[in-house]
Amino acid sequence: MISIERLKVEFGATPLFEDVSFVINKKDRIALVGKNGAGKSTMLKILAGLQNPTDGTVAVQRGVTVGYLPQVMVLSDTRTVMEEAETAFSHIFEMQQSLERMNRELAERTDYDSESYHQLIDRFTHENERFLMLGGTNYKGSIERTLMGLGFVRSDFDRPTSEFSGGWRMRIELAKILLRRPDVLLLDEPTNHLDIESIQWLENFLKTSTGAVVLVSHDRAFINNVTNRTIEISCGRIYDYKVPYDEYVVLRKERREQQLRAYENQQKEIKETEDFIERFRYKATKAVQVQSRIKQLEKIVPVEIDEEDNSALHLKFPPAVRSGDYPVICEDVKKAYGNHVVFHDVNLTIHRGDKVAFVGKNGEGKSTLVKCIMGEIPYEGNLKIGYNVQIGYFAQNQAQLLDENLTVFDTIDRVAKGDVRLKIRDILGAFMFGGEASDKKVKVLSGGERSRLAMIRLLLEPVNLLILDEPTNHLDMRSKDVLKEAIKEFDGTVIVVSHDRDFLDGLVSKVYEFGGGEVREHLGGIYDFLQKKKIENLDELQLSKSPAAVEEKKEILPTESKLSYEERKEQNKKVRKLEKLVADCEKRIEKLEAQVAELETRMSTPEGASDVKLYEEHQRIKKQIAEAEEEWENASLELEGMERN
Repeated sequence: MISIERLKVEFGATPLFEDVSFVINKKDRIALVGKNGAGKSTMLKILAGLQNPTDGTVAVQRGVTVGYLPQVMVLSDTRTVMEEAETAFSHIFEMQQSLERMNRELAERTDYDSESYHQLIDRFTHENERFLMLGGTNYKGSIERTLMGLGFVRSDFDRPTSEFSGGWRMRIELAKILLRRPDVLLLDEPTNHLDIESIQWLENFLKTSTGAVVLVSHDRAFINNVTNRTIEISCGRIYDYKVPYDEYVVLRKERREQQLRAYENQQKEIKETEDFIERFRYKATKAVQVQSRIKQLEKIVPVEIDEEDNSALHLKFPPAVRSGDYPVICEDVKKAYGNHVVFHDVNLTIHRGDKVAFVGKNGEGKSTLVKCIMGEIPYEGNLKIGYNVQIGYFAQNQAQLLDENLTVFDTIDRVAKGDVRLKIRDILGAFMFGGEASDKKVKVLSGGERSRLAMIRLLLEPVNLLILDEPTNHLDMRSKDVLKEAIKEFDGTVIVVSHDRDFLDGLVSKVYEFGGGEVREHLGGIYDFLQKKKIENLDELQLSKSPAAVEEKKEILPTESKLSYEERKEQNKKVRKLEKLVADCEKRIEKLEAQVAELETRMSTPEGASDVKLYEEHQRIKKQIAEAEEEWENASLELEGMERN
C-alpha cells in the first residue's frame, strides 16, 4: 500500500536516519519503536505526506487513503460533539456527486475499447466501493458507536466541543479519523488521553480493522494486543521484525548480544593490526605488510551497538522514617462543585505498605481525591493523614515548580545523597537525559522533559507515602521499567492514578474504581479487576459512563436505590440480557461489515464489476447491517434508560 525507498532525513550534521526502505502491506499492524528522538513521529509525518524527506521516495498506491492522528493538533471549537464528528462524512456527499458525474460520462461514452474508458471504469468502481463502505450504511449509528466506544455518552453529543478538555477534543479527532476508515491509519500516541475501557475498545476496533495501522505508543499492553509487526528506529537505521512487541524485545536482546560479540572481535582485530604496525613500522623488510595493514584499518567500518536497555539500571528510594499503620483514612468524604457531585460517601482505608491504583473514566474524580489527600482543595467529611506520613507527590503541574535557572544535572545533584551521586549520569540516561541533554537549562525543556525531571527528583527524596498522578505519560518503555522496579521495591505506601495496564500489572494489589459519584474497592491486581468487570458487568458496579468533569450528575440518595431483592434481581437480569444483545449486535455488525469488505474487493476486479449476483449479495448484506444497527440502537437506548434508573 505504501513503499518507502532509501529514505534519508537530516536536521543537522548527523542524519536522523538514512537508507531506510520498507513497505506497508494491507492488514499490517506495525508498532514503530525506538528511543525518544529517534525519529518515530517524523517518520509518521513523512508517511502522512506532511513532511518531505531529505532524500528518498514514499510511494502511495493509487487510490489508497491515509488517516493521521498527531500527538498535538489545532482543534476546532465551533460545533457540537455530534456536528464535529459528522464532518468525517462530509466527503461522502462529494463522492456521491463525483459518482453521478462519472455515471453520466460513462452513459455518453461510445469508445468502449479505449484505455481512457477502462481507466474511468476502474476509478468509478473504486469510488463506488468506498462510497458503499462509508456511506451505504447508517452512518449516524457508526458515529454513535464510535463516540461511545471512546467514552462519550448520548448526553454529550449535543454539547459544544469547547466545554471539553483538550484530551476529550482529541478523542473527537480520533473518532473522525476512525469513522473515515482510511486504508492506512497513522497514530501517534493514541492512548495518551484515553482511560482503560476506551483503550480496550480502540484495541478491538484496530484488531478488526481491514486496513493497515502504523502506530507509535509507549503503552506496551496496547501495542502487544494490536500489532503483528515491529519496526525499530535505532542508530539512524531501521530493523524490521515480523513479530509483536514482546517477541521483538527477545529478538532485540539477541541482536544486541551479537553486536557486542562482533564489536569485541573487531576491537581485538584492530588492536592486533595496530600492534603489528607499531612493531614493524621502521623495518624495511616489512614495509609492504605494514602499508597493507594500514589500508585494512582505514577500510574497517565500526560495528554499531544499540543503546543499552536502561531497565537494567537499579534505582532505590532513599530510606525514610516509618509511618503509622494507616497513612490515609477517608470517612464519608464528598466533593462537589455547586450542583455537580464529583464523589460522595467515600470510605476507604489505605494500610502501610499498600500499593493501590485509582482507575476510572476521565472526569470521575481520581485526581480530585488525590488533591483532597494533599490538602490542596476543600472537601466534606473526614480525611485523616496518618502518623509520621511523609508524602512524595507527582502530578503534571509539579514540573512547573522546578528551578528554571538550574541545569538538568544540577537539579538532580542538589537532591541526590550518598552513593547515588555517583550514578546521576546513569539515572539521567535512563530517563532520556543522556549525553549533552544533562547540561540543558530547565527553562529550555519541553513540558514532557520537565515532567521526567520532576519524576527523577521525586525518586531521590526520602518519603513513605508516594502519590503518582499519571506518572508514565512522558516516559518511554525503558524508563517505565526503571520506575516500576523502583516502586516495586519501595517499602512505603503507594497510590497510583494511571490508565497504563502494563505499568500497573504486578505493581498494585488493590484497585479503587471511580465512577457515578462512587469509589469502589476491588482486591487483586489490575488484570483481576478487568476480568472481574467482564464477568460482573458494569450494571452491577453501578458506574456512570459520563466522560467530563463538567457533566452535571444527580447525587445518589440512599432512598433512591432501595429496591427489594427480587426487584434488583429482576432488573439485573434484564440489564444482563440487554448487554448481551448489544454485544451480539456489535459482533454481528462487525462480521457483516467484514463480508461487505470482502465483496467489495471482489467487485473491484474486472470480473466482479460485471457480476450482478455480487451486487445483489452486497445490497442484501447492507440491509442486514442497517437492521442490526437499528436493533443495536434500540437496545442501547433501553439499556441506558435502565442504568439511569
